[in-house]
Amino acid sequence: MTTPSNTPPPQGRKVIQAYLKSLDSSPGVYRMLDAESRVLYVGKARNLRARVSSYARPTGHSARISRMIANTASMMFLTTKTETEALLLEQNLIKQLKPKFNVLLRDDKSFPNILVTADSDYPQIKKHRGAKKEKGSYYGPFASAGAVNRTLNQLQRVFLLRDCSNAMFDSRTRPCLQHQIKRCSAPCVGKISPEDYRQTVRDAERFLCGKSTEIQGRLAREMEEASAAMEFERAAALRDRIKALTQVQTAQGINPQGVKEADIIALHMESGQACVQVFFIRANQNWGNRDYYPRVGADVDEAEVLEAFIGQFYDTREPPRQLILSNEIENPDLMAEALSGKLGRKVELLVPKRGEKAELVDGALRNARESLARKMAETATQTKLLQGLAEAFDLPKPPERIEVYDNSHIQGTNAVGAMIVAGPEGMMKNQYRKFNIRGDDLTPGDDFGMMKEVLHRRFKRLIKEDPDRSRGLWPDLLLIDGGAGQVSAVASIMAQHGVEDIPMVGVAKGIDRDAGKEEFHRVGKRVMALRHNDPVLYFVQRLRDEAHRFAIGTHRAKRAKGVSATPLDDVPGVGAARKRALLAHFGSAKAVGRANLSDLKAVDGVSDALAETIYSYFHERG
Repeated sequence: MTTPSNTPPPQGRKVIQAYLKSLDSSPGVYRMLDAESRVLYVGKARNLRARVSSYARPTGHSARISRMIANTASMMFLTTKTETEALLLEQNLIKQLKPKFNVLLRDDKSFPNILVTADSDYPQIKKHRGAKKEKGSYYGPFASAGAVNRTLNQLQRVFLLRDCSNAMFDSRTRPCLQHQIKRCSAPCVGKISPEDYRQTVRDAERFLCGKSTEIQGRLAREMEEASAAMEFERAAALRDRIKALTQVQTAQGINPQGVKEADIIALHMESGQACVQVFFIRANQNWGNRDYYPRVGADVDEAEVLEAFIGQFYDTREPPRQLILSNEIENPDLMAEALSGKLGRKVELLVPKRGEKAELVDGALRNARESLARKMAETATQTKLLQGLAEAFDLPKPPERIEVYDNSHIQGTNAVGAMIVAGPEGMMKNQYRKFNIRGDDLTPGDDFGMMKEVLHRRFKRLIKEDPDRSRGLWPDLLLIDGGAGQVSAVASIMAQHGVEDIPMVGVAKGIDRDAGKEEFHRVGKRVMALRHNDPVLYFVQRLRDEAHRFAIGTHRAKRAKGVSATPLDDVPGVGAARKRALLAHFGSAKAVGRANLSDLKAVDGVSDALAETIYSYFHERG
């Protein structure tokens, strides 16, 4: 009888070499996996056989690549028709799989745009984020919500466009405060004709396309004509608009004359860390900037980091006509071809050496250098705080992932639980989670029961998604907002799931509920406190307050949604647009419920079949 061998599966160069027999010179993407089938690295190749054979060589590798080869137990391959297709697939897989040895862009939020709607005689101008499903003209991207808000504020001052919702616009009987402070022309009550309003909309869109000088000249001519015709009130209004436009142009700062549409991308690397600064130039205007901190290794060069950043950054975004870079990348022609195919027109990659473009890159590079210096200083401070936290609460090592929990409700209604996450780089906001409390057997206001439900759901999911704790999803420390009762409740849930090795601390307000007198509760240990001026105490307070802020915000959002809910929300086939149409037609959900079938069929957008569904819902229940 043969006994099963406990010998671990082979790893390293010999494993990689064995795949060479089955590979040809096709372009494609390869994945390197460890003994537990976790993806270590995703790469592309013009020639798969040649690329893989380079990993089978015994020498010539950096320390990072040598570690990766040593850990490789298997590989996966996917051939493509072209190297460009391989590049796009590679970046898509990197974002999905987040391999350990790849350069990884960690912040992947969408950018806001400005939308000028097209569903009304009086178009609305507003901030928009997400899929461009609504009809209208989109302008962007802007680097942040703040950059959009500043631009919207400027547009309102100059062009007096409305920013109110259609429902509010349709219900107005007199001008709102925006008109009183000269930020809106009050089209809701007929203070401006549809033709004149459309002209101001066209002017606003020209401004967003960089034609502010042209607008200014036309307004000046109109002011002179109004003055000559002794229409002094209109002339004064035009004068105010010209003045506001001049102030906007003065306040905008960097507005390059020779760069109409481009992203300025500058990389600075230091001590194994990297910062990429991106400036958005549209219509010869600076629409803000944002910094990114991709995950890199100590031996990764600038060309590899910048190419990986560009590939992942534009995977889900529309690239501009030009990318103006601080450094060369490994495959500029290939990247330009991939981005051009995505945009449907030519995209250029430039590394300028002189002139206005070089000055723009220098400015972005200076910002990247300063941002990385601040980030490294903050990280050093955070490291000290985590070390202090480990010493204060007798932890085996400084925690890499702290999860903080809190609940929010009003007398048990709209109850939510909240989890925030912090680590060596500060608050990890993309890891925050909310929990709608749904326990039917809970007594309203039962904080212990709510906390038990939240932690039960959290550990149940952790055990399912990361059973061997290999993905970094498990916390090293739990902070619970509450005292001995909450700690006891959470301990019982942890024991139920067989989790006994995660430290937990309850943070309770001390005497007179004053901040600074917090008491800390741990299972099987005496209540403790930290000295009043201890930096670790301030750190725990910040974590507790952030969890409280997130919980309160989540609760308010749920409550607001509940306030706006109507019986129409439960009618099959009635979405947001048809709900608005019904409420606008009948005035209230109650009136919709009382309406007869012929009246329902008269509503715009409501088909005969849907009208019958709505009528049946309100008249045949029970």
